[in-house]
Amino acid sequence: MKVLVINEPFVKDFCRTQRWAARTRGRVLRPPDWLAYSAAVLEQAGHDVRLYDFPAMGWDKEKLAGIVAAEKPDAVVLDSTTPSIFSDIECARIIKEHSSAKIVMVGPHASALPEETLELGADAVDIVCIGEYDHTVRDVLANLNRPGSVPGIAHRDGKKIRRTGNRPLIEDLDSLPFPAWKHLDLKRYFDGGKLYPYIDIIAGRGCPNQCGFCLWPQVMHGTRYRFRSSQNVVDEIEYDLKLFPGLKRGEFFFEDDTFTVDRDRAIGICEEILLRGLKITFSVNVRADTADAAMFRVMKRAGCRELLVGFESGSQAVLDACHKRITLEQSCTFMKTVRAVGLSVHGCFVIGLPGETDETARETLRFAMSLGCDTLQFSGAVPFPGTRFFQDSEKNGWLKTRDWRRWLADGEQKGIVAYPGITEERINHYVDQGLRDFYLRPAFMLKFLFSTRSLSDLYRKLRGAWNFFKYQCRSIFGRS
Repeated sequence: MKVLVINEPFVKDFCRTQRWAARTRGRVLRPPDWLAYSAAVLEQAGHDVRLYDFPAMGWDKEKLAGIVAAEKPDAVVLDSTTPSIFSDIECARIIKEHSSAKIVMVGPHASALPEETLELGADAVDIVCIGEYDHTVRDVLANLNRPGSVPGIAHRDGKKIRRTGNRPLIEDLDSLPFPAWKHLDLKRYFDGGKLYPYIDIIAGRGCPNQCGFCLWPQVMHGTRYRFRSSQNVVDEIEYDLKLFPGLKRGEFFFEDDTFTVDRDRAIGICEEILLRGLKITFSVNVRADTADAAMFRVMKRAGCRELLVGFESGSQAVLDACHKRITLEQSCTFMKTVRAVGLSVHGCFVIGLPGETDETARETLRFAMSLGCDTLQFSGAVPFPGTRFFQDSEKNGWLKTRDWRRWLADGEQKGIVAYPGITEERINHYVDQGLRDFYLRPAFMLKFLFSTRSLSDLYRKLRGAWNFFKYQCRSIFGRS
C-alpha cells in the first residue's frame, strides 16, 4: 500500500512538534519525530511510505495537491494540533479532491477531541487514532475494511461516529524501528538554543509528574514512564551519526519529558555512550527537583552540554496551583548544583498559569533574571484540550475563546486565558518584556558572541539573533 505521512502546511515557520504548537519567537523548527516513528513502523510492515514535512520545505497547499495527484496514495496520515485544526482538515479535503486515499488523522488535537474532529472533517477525515499512534496507524491500514476491530480509534460507521476500546501503550519501546529520518533534510531544522545541526532522540515516553498544563503525558503518552534500554538508545545515536555525519559537530536533544526521572537509567545511557567512545554533544529535559551533582558530572563526561528546565514561575502559589510539585528553593539549589558542575541551563517559564496576577508575573520575571540561566524562554499559557488546565479553564471562565482559529496571533504563540488579576493582553506583554529584559542585556550579548565554538555555531547564533530581532520588531511595531 502506498502511504503518505504528512506534516501538513499551515502558517510560515509553524512548529507542530513542540509543546506549544505555534510559530515560536525564536523561529524554532523541529523535525516531525512522532510522524517519523510512524513512517518507520509502516515501512517495517511492508508499506511504500513517503514522509513529507511541508513547514520545513516551505511548501504550501498547492504543492500538497500536486504531490497527492502525482503520488496517488492509498492512505494519508495527517498530524493535528489545536491552533491548526481547521487548516489540517482543509488539507484532508484537498487530498480527497485529488485522490481516493483514506485519511487517518493523528496528534494531540484529534486525540483529545476525536468526535469533534470527525464532525468538523465531514467526509474528509475517515479515522482518528487516539493517543500514541505508532502501532494504531499500522493496524488501521491492515484493517481498512473493518476499522472497528482496531482499538484506540474513532471512525465513521455510516452516518455515525464510533469510538473503539482503549489501546494499551507500547511497553517494549526497543521493538520500535528508529525514526525514518532518511526522508528528511536535517539541515532544514533549526533551534537557536542548540548546536547546528541537531536532531531529536526519544529515550522514553510518558511522565510520572502531574503538571496540569503539560500536553504530551495527559493526551498522548501517559503518566507512566516507559524506558528504552541504554543499548538501544545508543544504537540509535550511532545510526543517526552514520545517516547524518554532520551531527558530530551538532547536537542530540533528548526529548524525553524528564531524562533524569530515573537516576540509574540516565547514568546508564551516559555510561553506554562513554563505553562506545562516542564524541557527541547532547542536551536533555530535566526537572528542578533533580539536583544530583554526581549524575550531572557523568552526564557532562558523556557529552551533555545543556539542561532544559521547566522552572515555570517565580510564584510558589502559581507553581502549587498548576501542580508543578517543585519549590522556588529547589530551583535555586538546582542552579547552584549545575553551576558547580559546569553545565549550561535553558530556563523555561510560562506566564498565565492559574492564579497569575500582574504581581506574580513580575515576580516570575525577577526570579528568572536572578537564577543565572544561560538562556531563557517565556511562553503564554495555553490550556490545550485534554489537559487538566483546559478543564479548569472552561469550568472557571478563564478561557478567552474556544474558536481554535483564534489561538494564535498571526501564527505567533500567545496566551489565551485571563484571570481576575491579569488580562490576556498583559500576559502576552510580560512574555515579550521578559525576553527583552534577558536577551538585550549587553552582558548577555557579549557572552553570546565570544563563546562561539565554530562556524556552524556562529551560523546558528546569527540566525537565532536575526529571528529574535524580527520577532521583536513585529511585537513592537506590528510588522516583520
